[in-house]
Amino acid sequence: MERRLTAILAADVVGYSRLMGIDEAGTLKAFNRHRVELIEPAILEYGGRVVKLLGDGLLVEFGSVVNAVACAVEIQRGIALGNAEVPEERRIRFRIGVNLGDVIVEGGDIFGDGVNVAARLEAVADPGGIAVSSSVRDHVGARLDLRFEDRGRQTLKNIEQKVHVYAVLVDLPDQSTGVASETPIAGTRSIVVLPFTNMSGDPDQEYFSDGLTEDIITDLSKISGLLVTPRNTTFAYKGRAMKIGQIACELSVRYVLQGSVRASGGRVRISAQMIDACNEDHLWADRYDRDLTDIFAIQDEIAHAIVGQLKVKMRPEEVRAIESDPTTNVEAYTYYLRGRKFARTMTMSYLIMARRMFYKAVELDPNYARAYAGIADCDSALYIWYAAELPIDEILEMTSKALALDPNLAEAHAARAIALHHAARDQEADVYFARALALDPNLFEANFHFAHRLFKRGQFEDAIIYFERSASLYGDDYVSPVLLAAAFRSLGLPEDGRKWAAEGAVRAERAAEQNPGNSAPVHRAALAYAQIGDDRRAVSWINRALAMDPHDVITRYNAVCVHALLGETDRAVEHMQQLLPNSSSYQIGWFENDSDLDNIRSDPRFIELMAAIAQQ
Repeated sequence: MERRLTAILAADVVGYSRLMGIDEAGTLKAFNRHRVELIEPAILEYGGRVVKLLGDGLLVEFGSVVNAVACAVEIQRGIALGNAEVPEERRIRFRIGVNLGDVIVEGGDIFGDGVNVAARLEAVADPGGIAVSSSVRDHVGARLDLRFEDRGRQTLKNIEQKVHVYAVLVDLPDQSTGVASETPIAGTRSIVVLPFTNMSGDPDQEYFSDGLTEDIITDLSKISGLLVTPRNTTFAYKGRAMKIGQIACELSVRYVLQGSVRASGGRVRISAQMIDACNEDHLWADRYDRDLTDIFAIQDEIAHAIVGQLKVKMRPEEVRAIESDPTTNVEAYTYYLRGRKFARTMTMSYLIMARRMFYKAVELDPNYARAYAGIADCDSALYIWYAAELPIDEILEMTSKALALDPNLAEAHAARAIALHHAARDQEADVYFARALALDPNLFEANFHFAHRLFKRGQFEDAIIYFERSASLYGDDYVSPVLLAAAFRSLGLPEDGRKWAAEGAVRAERAAEQNPGNSAPVHRAALAYAQIGDDRRAVSWINRALAMDPHDVITRYNAVCVHALLGETDRAVEHMQQLLPNSSSYQIGWFENDSDLDNIRSDPRFIELMAAIAQQ
């Protein structure tokens, strides 16, 4: 049985029976004209696949959520334009629902909750309108020039959990004049930036080629006329030998940018080329052999070259955003890139190294806002995960510096939100989380830590949305899958939980192999195996983690969880008793809402320990 995550579009004609009663032949003719001349070409253009026609409707799947919504908008605008000269009572209008969900694939057809939710969203859409789930709205973010109206959490027919529904506010043409809206849809101006190849011969220089790729993606994403494949999808192709056409087909994009970079001493050599995947023509290519200090100018030139080739008109603020360099000091930039690479491993030793890199970047450029945000992120992680003695007020002061230097920096807003959350100032934290996600919906730190915040207060449905996104944004993140497993189990969806636990085990084992001296991936692999039900591996891995770092609070907490999941109540309580001297108020939320502990909640010793921790 094949399963996959896909974007599903469900469409249906409004009042089809009434239209057929008025004029059966005319209605069929009009419906088929819309389908052949507008709907099917739009689906093809945006890389969709018609799964099946359903009388007066259809079911379509897309590899890209953004393309699915862009296609829905183009269909609704086209139909509204086609209705300009049609009497009101004979106009064909569609309702469209778009969802992102897990589907079962069988014989070319797709089944499952992902499909069911799309169909129910279509049913609650306005005539001529589009309704989407919150996961779709979050993935689209600001990538299309669209606005969304929050319709709240709704109970949909035959769907067990409530679904957060958003209406897409589409500027339709005036049907009396037929004049189309000027709101642009990127259409064929879609591009993926493949990870630039590190040609230095030194694997330790990988941070530089990866950082260059990410920054080009970030620059291009600021341009409203382009559909840019996000970083998480892009980096899934790193190191894979595939044909350009195959990659473009899988990602539903027309253009591909690829290149290589070699940094040595004070020089950098970058080669880049843009290819039209339709015919594999090389539309543009260039080679830059310059001083390393020119790295920001090169990034700007590449972005402008792509814009010029695709004839995209940029707004003045977009030009300023691209040409605004985060720092003028290239050495500070390289230290920042190293720090970012280290910080995302989420291990204690690498967090300390990342902190040093960020501090060095600030020393070289005291106005480097991203580096201040990086320091705050490291300090927050060390403070809450590893009980480092770092005053929370000092962490908040670091975020204030970042925001003062760049009030529109998503990383700075996320860093402030994380620190406020750890300071138990959650209402303020939510404001900064919302701002960070609005500025950059694909920022890993914002998604990951906001999901933590939601999980801690028992909002599992919402936490799942952001943990799924953080897991997809960063392939080495082994924490999100393990917490997704717990969240799904809390919602009574154990099969989904086991799927994510298996993914967490794979990622954690890989991280443990790459960082053999760190216990963090080891105890999380143990937890993943316990969630799957692999008792032998769970016990083996948790014992290994405790041997490596017996005094680490998180290691000990996950030991409680492992033994609780395995039904070993005495061992679980024993580890929890050892936690008591080092427990914090932050951990109370986890104790109360973590389903990993459900097997021991009724034990009198657990109840007494919870009371003692709360008092402490």
